[in-house]
Amino acid sequence: MRILILGGTKFLGRAIVDAARARGHELTLFNRGQHDPSAYPALEQLHGDRTRPEGLQALAGRSWDAAIDTAAYLPRDVRSMCDALAGRIGHYTFVSSISVFASHAQPGQDETTEVARLTPEQQAKLDALPLGATITARDLGELYGPLKAACEDVARAAFPGAALVVRPGLIVGPYDVSDRFTYWPVRLMRGGDVLAPGKPERVVQMIDVRDLAEWMVRMVEGRVAGTIQATGPARPLAFGDVLDACARVARERGAAASKLVWVDDAFLVAQGVGPWMELPLWIPASDPSMAGFMTENIAMALAAGLTFRPLADTIRATLDWDATRAEDAPRMAGLAAEKENALLATAPLR
Repeated sequence: MRILILGGTKFLGRAIVDAARARGHELTLFNRGQHDPSAYPALEQLHGDRTRPEGLQALAGRSWDAAIDTAAYLPRDVRSMCDALAGRIGHYTFVSSISVFASHAQPGQDETTEVARLTPEQQAKLDALPLGATITARDLGELYGPLKAACEDVARAAFPGAALVVRPGLIVGPYDVSDRFTYWPVRLMRGGDVLAPGKPERVVQMIDVRDLAEWMVRMVEGRVAGTIQATGPARPLAFGDVLDACARVARERGAAASKLVWVDDAFLVAQGVGPWMELPLWIPASDPSMAGFMTENIAMALAAGLTFRPLADTIRATLDWDATRAEDAPRMAGLAAEKENALLATAPLR
């Protein structure tokens, strides 16, 4: 197939490129040329900015069998791309998020669960954003989920019967500069007492970026349409098992001995420790609004052939990639060592 990938040089985009190349597809990448422009020198790369009226000229007169959109947060940006590709692609995949849900209070939510919607005030604020403004998921905060839901609507309306909306959960693995999982394998490599939040039996969900990408390419090949949420693994995964797996991989690589010290949610909350980003994969049990988070129903994805590699493979690949980062590269998530030591020194024994 001839596939246009919108993005293609960051995290999920890279994994999709690699998966599609491995399956013999002819690829064109469309992006602004600002992130790792030397990536994939053998591939055709078109540069433009969908947020500007003139930014899609590089696509004029071209056609592809399918397009995969990894890089949109605003409905107007999805609309401009869909308008530009109307009649010139046969299938459109939009990468959304499980953050679209109106609430995360209930466990086991599926594709039929109600999604969040922008208020009129929020919409007016977004409409006032200047064209060409650089927007990231971090910038959007609480608007991220409602905006992704609105983007989904645009995609479905633009390509009825030919749009695939994929809702991933936490994506992990090589090139994840968010450090929302990377923190843990790297921390276990340092050894010593490791602060582990909450209870080891708490269920977590995540998906290796390569598993997600390979599955998405197969869905595009089959021209699958509809909305599917994609996270993992296939069976419930305990947070303690994740950290134990990180410790085993660390030991096989000669890391210093480590000990997991499980600290109660209440103490961490009282100390002002930030869930999710300061302590990745941690959601306090005391927050009822997030009781269903990381318990999403993925039966539809499993029926559509989503598979998962062993967790140890993800950990090893994450560490291999992390070793290529500059020593002073900024870390977007994780406890500072000094703060971890201070918390461990004062935490009540369980």
